[in-house]
Amino acid sequence: MNKNLFTYKKSGVDINAADKFVKFISNNSSNKKGKKKFKNIGGFGSITNIPKNLKNPKLVACTDGVGTKIEIANELNKFDTIGIDLVAMSVNDLIVQGAKPLFFLDYISINKINLKKLKSIMKGILNGCKISNCELVGGETAEMPGTYEKNKFDIAGFAVGIVDEKKILKKEKIKKDNLILAVPSSGLHSNGFSLVRNLIQKKQIKIKKNFFLKKELIRPTQIYVNEVLNLINKNLLNGCANITGGGIEDNIKRVIPNNLCASIDLKRINTLRIFKWLKNNNISDKEMLKTFNCGVGFCLIINPKNLKKVKSYFPKKYEPYIIGKIINGSRKVKLNDKITW
Repeated sequence: MNKNLFTYKKSGVDINAADKFVKFISNNSSNKKGKKKFKNIGGFGSITNIPKNLKNPKLVACTDGVGTKIEIANELNKFDTIGIDLVAMSVNDLIVQGAKPLFFLDYISINKINLKKLKSIMKGILNGCKISNCELVGGETAEMPGTYEKNKFDIAGFAVGIVDEKKILKKEKIKKDNLILAVPSSGLHSNGFSLVRNLIQKKQIKIKKNFFLKKELIRPTQIYVNEVLNLINKNLLNGCANITGGGIEDNIKRVIPNNLCASIDLKRINTLRIFKWLKNNNISDKEMLKTFNCGVGFCLIINPKNLKKVKSYFPKKYEPYIIGKIINGSRKVKLNDKITW
């Protein structure tokens, strides 16, 4: 064989390694169980069933990534939870409009295929799909030498959900005097990591040697799918918001109708230790609220009479609590007082 021949493998792309990874996904996919499921992994496209119990079904689609939290995973050499983050970022958006997650696809681009790393990432994705009761129906893995530095990668996710038209959470359902509840976050979730990493680099903190940061910075995003869908099915929810990049104000104002305002008492927010640590490292209140969830992972807007019932659907650790109410106004969101750090 002519050693001077150009090959794809010599260029840095190993198709055999990619095939082994596809086989691993196929053998471990959440799409294996249940009746009338399609064998999607490895095909050109993915097929799924549409539930038959909806009179007027509507599809809802979301896509997202996990940002520079990937660099934390790289630094700690821990990749088994970053896939949960990836699923959470999309499915937590789907439920804001009342949709049940139906299926999920992933996209992984990497400098060079590392089967151990990819399998670990995929286990997290499968776990996230299991938690949110959606099918992993396929995805794509791209080996891209020259585009990414050694050991670097990126991941993106795409989810489709389904909702009966009468169950869509429209802005019009939100009324004056509705309560605004905070559902606790598990931590940073997947937002603000560029600021976190910049702070860590400037202060020369070694997160591998800091037990608190090592645990907190890789903690996966909480998935709220099952609890929120239960509330929707019981007609206990008028509106909700997933608190991601932009913080409480930017996210909740997206669901508030004209001429109404979400009046939020910041002093009621129960912050977590990781946010107190960040605040104590010379970050202003304004920057904290604009960048992080500050302990509020999700917001619910409900009729006051349903408060007790709503709380009963959540485990104690993530039990919602009142942080404000809907009032008349044109500002969409009004933040009152200050967070107690």
